[in-house]
Amino acid sequence: MVEEVISEEEVPVETGEGLPLTADERERIRLAVHAAEQHTNAEIVPMIVSRSGLYRDAQHRAGIILAVAALTILLTTEIFWLPWGWHASNAVWLVLATILAYGVGVWLGSLVPIVRLFTSTDRMHQKVRLRAERAFAQHAVSQTRERTGVLIMVSLLEHQIYVLPDQPLFPRVPMERWSLVVEAAVGRLKVGDVVGGLCRSIRTCGVLLAEVCPGRPNDNPDELPNELVQEP
Repeated sequence: MVEEVISEEEVPVETGEGLPLTADERERIRLAVHAAEQHTNAEIVPMIVSRSGLYRDAQHRAGIILAVAALTILLTTEIFWLPWGWHASNAVWLVLATILAYGVGVWLGSLVPIVRLFTSTDRMHQKVRLRAERAFAQHAVSQTRERTGVLIMVSLLEHQIYVLPDQPLFPRVPMERWSLVVEAAVGRLKVGDVVGGLCRSIRTCGVLLAEVCPGRPNDNPDELPNELVQEP
């Protein structure tokens, strides 16, 4: 399993609602997979996801911070909004204002910049890894004749690319060779070219797999679809 942060800065691609791809862009990815698999009996599955986790803890933290800030401001400025002195009904308004502030904070905590602000890199790594492992099983990447499937997943919110080969490939390919598959994409991903970066990664993966899993003449079936898998 290989993962790498694309950039510590914001990658200029749309990461909130997923990346809208044209039919031509999807075809570019399909053709890249088809070409990469011509000289190997391995199978490559490309995938783009909007995010790998919901990060509800980020929403909770943003809600608490905004609620505490609102309550603090109200209490320290009570002289302006309580000219007739303190009485019991004021507590109700304070509670309601705090709850409202918490709700607004929870909503803000669902936005991509806030999620990234309140979520550690390690936690995002963990979420991307879990999403890739789940996708590997859901899309039957391991269901090839010789178990030579490879998932290449770009997770947009986290700015990460994750390469997950099937277990039998681990002893055949050193970890640093898989890192080359990741590095091939990073340059294009940093400038917002997700499709170009993914295609480069696919090509590099194809060259690597052709060395360790060369295709056999008249015995190289296309066992998995070449189309891009795209999910929220």
